[in-house]
Amino acid sequence: MNFGFTEEQDLLRAEARKFLDAQAPMGEVRRVMETPTGYAPDVWKQLGELGWIGLAIPELYGGAGLSWIDLVVLLEETGRSLFPSPLISTALAASVLLDAGSEEQRARWLPGLADGSRIGSVALLDAPAGYTPADVRLRAEAHSAGGFVLRGEKLFVADASSADLFVVAFRVGDAADAIALAVVEANAPGVAAETFPTLDATKRMGRLQLGGVHVRPEAVLGTAGGAGAALEKLVSRGAIAVTAEAIGAAEAAHALTVQYAKDRVQFGSPIGRFQGVKHPLAEMFVEIESAKSLLYYAAWALEHAPAELPRAVSRAKAYATEALIRVGIDSIQLHGAVGYTEECDIQLYLKRSKWVRPMFGDADFHYERLARLRGL
Repeated sequence: MNFGFTEEQDLLRAEARKFLDAQAPMGEVRRVMETPTGYAPDVWKQLGELGWIGLAIPELYGGAGLSWIDLVVLLEETGRSLFPSPLISTALAASVLLDAGSEEQRARWLPGLADGSRIGSVALLDAPAGYTPADVRLRAEAHSAGGFVLRGEKLFVADASSADLFVVAFRVGDAADAIALAVVEANAPGVAAETFPTLDATKRMGRLQLGGVHVRPEAVLGTAGGAGAALEKLVSRGAIAVTAEAIGAAEAAHALTVQYAKDRVQFGSPIGRFQGVKHPLAEMFVEIESAKSLLYYAAWALEHAPAELPRAVSRAKAYATEALIRVGIDSIQLHGAVGYTEECDIQLYLKRSKWVRPMFGDADFHYERLARLRGL
């Protein structure tokens, strides 16, 4: 079996790197992360024209018709640049439409998501936060005209203020898996979204307020009360996407620190020659490569070994979460005092690790999930 990337995937990586180097150098990333929207609309439009927003959407709906392995290649590069955009949010909204939507629903919403003219997001978390079907707390009421009424809020919604539509998880019964997923338009009556500041300014997070929102039957994805499996798969996809960006960010932090170790001279010698510097750098490299292997297998399992997917995803997300945090901390320490300053880019990668940690389950969540899957 060939575990390497194809020539087309290598070309995609090279073109993505070239594009991001030109359109999203670190100076531009710093500028964009301070804007109200948190992304550059002109660059977002270019992503749509290149077909990268709809990379994993079938050609029938205006996408490129490629796989999630191809999307992982792209997300590694966006993570490497700390590229601010709603790419992951939109890709996840599109994926659940493909997994659970009808032909009519796909034709209605996917073309706009594929070309970037519409931004999507997923609204899953309630308080207390959790990513299993049993953790969903928002309860729907029956509507007299059919469908449901939603009253409540969803927390930690990525790109909440920019999204044009949300895939919302809600409860329709008392059973743990009595879950429904539905598309809620941002301009629907009763819908309000707000963004709150986070440590990582390259990512936008917010809350979605649902004040008596009418969810019509044609907006419900699949069968109401039978969306537990679709929710689990959506969480797996989200964990894969976040892990891909995390590994790209870890590689960039490592490269920055290696270069600093070559350039910084202490006692008449580059500090990279000292064991106290090069040993941590070597350990960081091993951590990143190990996380890569776990990620690539999880992305492969998504389409080729669904029975292996939950275990593969949890191994990859748990390991990568801890690895990126260690890389971020060690990189700052190896930069010395300058690493803690706002002017130094390395601190941005540590902040990214803080965003990655809880998204689609932290390490503890996934270790516990692995234990449950093994019957422990």
